[in-house]
Order: sequence, then structure tokens, then C-alpha cells
Amino acid sequence: MNARKLPDGGVLYDETDENDDDIIEVEGDAAASPISAAIDWNEGGVNETGLVGADLIAEFVKRLPNSPGVYRMFNEAGDVLYVGKARSLKKRVSNYAVGRVHSNRIAQMVRQTANMEFVTTRTETEALLLEANLIKRLRPRFNVLLRDDKSFPYILITGDHRAPAIFKHRGARARKGDYFGPFASAGAVGRTINSLQRAFLIRTCTDSVFETRTRPCLLYQIKRCSGPCTHEVSDEGYAELVREAKDFLSGKSQKVKEHMAEAMNAAAEDLDFERAAIYRDRLAALSHVQSHQGINPAGVEEADVFAIYHEGGISCIQVFFFRTGQNWGNRAYFPKADPQLSAAEVLSAFLAQFYDDKPVPRQIMLSETVEELELLAAALSEKAGHKVSILIPQRGEKRDLVEHVIANAREAHGRKLAETASQSRLLEGFKETFGLPYVPQRVEIYDNSHIMGTNAVGGMVVAGPEGFVKSQYRKFNIKSTEITPGDDFGMMREVMTRRFSRLLKEEGIPDRSTQISAADAADMPFPAWPDVILIDGGQGQMTAVRAILEELGITDSVIAIGVAKGVDREAGRERFFAPGKGSFTLPPRDPVLYFIQRMRDEAHRFAIGSHRARRKKEMVKNPLDEIGGIGPSRKRALLQHFGTAKAVSRAALSDLMAVEGISETVAKQVYNHFHDDAAK
Repeated sequence: MNARKLPDGGVLYDETDENDDDIIEVEGDAAASPISAAIDWNEGGVNETGLVGADLIAEFVKRLPNSPGVYRMFNEAGDVLYVGKARSLKKRVSNYAVGRVHSNRIAQMVRQTANMEFVTTRTETEALLLEANLIKRLRPRFNVLLRDDKSFPYILITGDHRAPAIFKHRGARARKGDYFGPFASAGAVGRTINSLQRAFLIRTCTDSVFETRTRPCLLYQIKRCSGPCTHEVSDEGYAELVREAKDFLSGKSQKVKEHMAEAMNAAAEDLDFERAAIYRDRLAALSHVQSHQGINPAGVEEADVFAIYHEGGISCIQVFFFRTGQNWGNRAYFPKADPQLSAAEVLSAFLAQFYDDKPVPRQIMLSETVEELELLAAALSEKAGHKVSILIPQRGEKRDLVEHVIANAREAHGRKLAETASQSRLLEGFKETFGLPYVPQRVEIYDNSHIMGTNAVGGMVVAGPEGFVKSQYRKFNIKSTEITPGDDFGMMREVMTRRFSRLLKEEGIPDRSTQISAADAADMPFPAWPDVILIDGGQGQMTAVRAILEELGITDSVIAIGVAKGVDREAGRERFFAPGKGSFTLPPRDPVLYFIQRMRDEAHRFAIGSHRARRKKEMVKNPLDEIGGIGPSRKRALLQHFGTAKAVSRAALSDLMAVEGISETVAKQVYNHFHDDAAK
């Protein structure tokens, strides 16, 4: 084992084959450094010593340092079983080699370990941050996993225009402006923006629409915008509205409301009741924002409040977000964790992953005392660049707040438990109804949507033991030019071919020889291969689908079932086509029938939504998008100069060259695009 210094101060212990390219990243104070840290593998993917489990781990322990770092455990197939961090790699990993006092979960993990990888870090805080990063990327089977890691929405007030606009924003903060958040959901952002429009009359239109306005839009007429596009308000007056909006979102809401109240009273004293009514309506809009925010404790300026409710093998973690003294919503999470873990252990593992890609507030409140609280606070402070304090309130207003969050966690947990139990019973019933050899863990439902064959889209939705799995939904834009418009069979043939050809390439044929119990399935990642596919169609559709499955050689890997609409397309009279059975119907009140109808309706909704989005994109497509070399910046410059794409098409070559950022070559390219005889 070789040791070498890393650029960020860590040490790498390496027995790597020159051709090995397993790369991980270590995050330190400096930029992350790519590191290769793998052991020598032979053809079969087994360590050369032939050892597995505790014996293999004991061999590793002999060569490990007493340094902080991160370790990964692999099974014989090379899948990551577990990622952990340690203050001392030698001491921590040696615990696995002892073979005593292990829980069933740890004992099973040790037995399956066929390889390990290690990397040292300078400090334990760096190890904690790296561990969280790797868990989120690799999703090991035996770690606590944060299953919903969507980015949070923010409110953006732009800063690169004479008349700043207010937008909902997700993702990188590439645009200049002021960002306020995070908010718990897009709905919370939407409600807040709607109220801020009424309170501060800030525009929500895009810059290109703003530049082309010649008269105020409808939002100005209904008093939701002050009309800066056509100078209905002066630039100074609009800047004052923007400043007030920023003050409100920055926690100075009381000051803003007092200023508006004073202006309203002054207008009333001057008998200018129309202006007084405007201020009255703006004050009402601000009150509406705060009424939607629910509980707003006076002593909480910037904090996230976490509470966990742990029962029945399911953990629910409720998070409330407070920024600038305002409650910006809450969200429930259901991390995947071993039922034997305590609530404190689940919460501790959850926190590091939660903040891996999210901004950290100055204060975090918890319902449980977690291990290594000081280490977690130090790691988050290092990541955030400011001091982060973690509290477990015991009394007073903050404890009341935590109790409120616990109550929300308990209610969400109850709903989730009921939904999971109901879904499990429905999947059991599905198995019995169609005579399946096992309870399906993944059901895929397909549907097509088009208008006379145009903008055709195939939709795939996915359901499992916990309901619909929206992260697995897929849409297929029908690409084949050989399909006759409106040919549903041809569209389904293309969708099936693309879906399963790719699945075969990425995952290979699944092993159906041994069936997995429901308990084991709950402990494993969501399967990539469907057990059952439901096709919205009758015998004709099923014939086309089964032909594709036979052509790909996967008829034994997937069970295909057709769902044909009933007589007069009446719900409740659907006919089903399953392999080895004639067509049949189900009793009108059968729960399995309702279950199938719900899945089919979701597929229909998703396919229609995807079709409408594609059709809308085609309808609003700008002619400038078809010109090579015209990106967003040049497109914006042309539209700002000429107003519309139609005006660009009529412009002379000299006029095009006068646009800032448009060279003579580009101007000729644009001109030639709109004039067929220009190049002759």
C-alpha cells in the first residue's frame, strides 16, 4: 500500500491498478481534488486474497492509519454497501472485524463485504462533509438515505435591468440580483409573489416582453403592476417600490407596513381617497402574505427547525424554514433507514446529507439530541463560511416551536403509514387478480398523446410499494418519420423499443429465478426493471408490445397487461388482457380496478401534459431559433433593437450590422436566412 500527499493536505493509501478509473472527490477548504483510491481486482471482481467479510476487513485494519477519513465497503458485484467516516480509520474499521455485538444490519453488511476503499482527510469535519457527499451520490444500501433532494425554490429580484422584475428561481444563481429563500415549495413561492405583486406592483414579465410593450398590459389594469414598461411610473418611483419589496423580504416588514400606513393616513387627510385606497389595498396584500406564513416566533430570525417522528419502521422528518423572521414553509421527508436505528441516529445521518447542496442558516433547532453535535456544527460552519449553532430547545417559545414541528411530523407520518399499508394491500390484490408469481415492486404504465399525429409523445409513469415514483417518469418524443400520423401501434412500438433497448444496455436481463421478499425489497434500491407493464389499449396494442418483447428476448423478464376501455369508453367496464388468460373484466367496485384506473389516469395525465408542453414549445418557437450561430445573447440584442422577429426578417443588411454584438458575418447569415434570393 502506497501513501502520498494530496493537494488539499489529505493522504491517499493506494493499491490501484494503472487502468483503474474509480474516481471520488474529497472536499476540503480548497477546491475538491479528484482521487483514485481502489484495490487491485482480478477478472472475477474478487480481492486477490480470496477473503471476504470480517477476515478481509481484519487484513485492511493492519495497514490503516490512526487518521480521520472515509471508507467505502463493496460487495462482490462492486456495488457500494456502506460509506462511513471516522476520527481514526484504524479504530473505526477494526470494530467491523471483531464479529461481536453487531446488529443484524451490520452483521449482514460485514458478511457481504468483499472489498474496501479508504481516503484520509486532514480533519474529522472534512471527513463528515465527504461522507455526506458520497452517500448522496452513491446511495449505498446500508446507509440512511435522503430520498427527496430536490433543490428549493427562491424569489429573485433581478439587478441587471433598469426596471427589476420578480421571479421564482431554482438552480445556480447565475443572474445578477437579490435572492430570497429558501421556500419549502413552488406553491409557497407562487403565493408570496402574487401577494408581493399586489403590495409592491413589481413586474413579472420577461425582459423581451418588457422591451416590446407599447401600452400597459392587463396586470397594470388590475393593479398588479405599476407599468414601468411604458413609464406609467417614473424610474425613481419604481426603484422605491423595489426597495420596499427587498426590505419586506429582508425582515423589515414592520417598517414597510408602518411607512404604508403613514402614507395612507396622509392621503386620507388630504382627502385624496383614491390614493389612500391604493395604500389600503397594498397593506392588505402584505397582511395576506404574513397570514399564510402561520407561526412566526419573535425570537427566530434565521433558522431551520427539524423534528423526527419514528414508528412502525418509518421515519418522518419535518423541516420548517425561517428567514428574516418569516416562516417560509415546511416540508416532510421520509429517509430510507434501517428500522433498528434510533430516531437520533436517523436524524444525525439526515442532517449532513440535507445540507450537502443547500445553504446553511445561522441556527438549527432539533427535536432530538444527536451524537457528535459539536462536530456537525463545526462541519456546517466550515461549509457555510459563518458560525452555525445547533440547539435542542428545552423550554420557552423555541420549545413550543419545536413541539409544533413534532406535531406536524407525527401527522405526516400517520398519513404516510396509511398510504403505504394501502398501497401494499393493493399490490397484493393486483398479484392475486392477474395470477402473478410475485408481488410487483415496480409497475410501469404507458400511454400516447397527440393531435392528428402531430407533436406525438409517449408517456411512462411508475408505481411501487409507496405509490407513484415521479422521479422515474419518462417521456418519449416520437421521432420516427416512417410512422403514419395517428398510428398508435407504431408509436407504442417505438416507445417500447427505445425503453427496453436502453434498459438492456444499461442493466442487462434481470434475474427472476429467485424472488425477493417484501421485507428485503424495502431494504434495497428501487428496481430499474419493471415487474409488470400496463398498456392503455386492447388486443391490437398487446400484440404489438409482445412482438417487441419477443424481438428483444425479454418475454420472460416482463409481464405485459393490456387495459382496454369499456363499452362507450365507460369507466368500470374495462377489459384486461393478460398472458395465459382470455380477456376479462373486474367487478365494478373492486379495489384493484380502482387502483388500475388511477394508474391509467396518471399515465394519461402525464402523456397529455408532455404533449401540450411540446405543442406549446412549437407554437411559441421564434424564427431566430432556426438560425445557426444565433444564441440567447444575439437573439436578445436583435429583439431589443427591432422589437419583433418579423421586424428582424424585414431589416436591411446595414440595419442588422448596426446592432450591438452583430458582426458583418452574422448579419449576412441572418439576412440570408430570411431572403431566399440573397445568396444568388
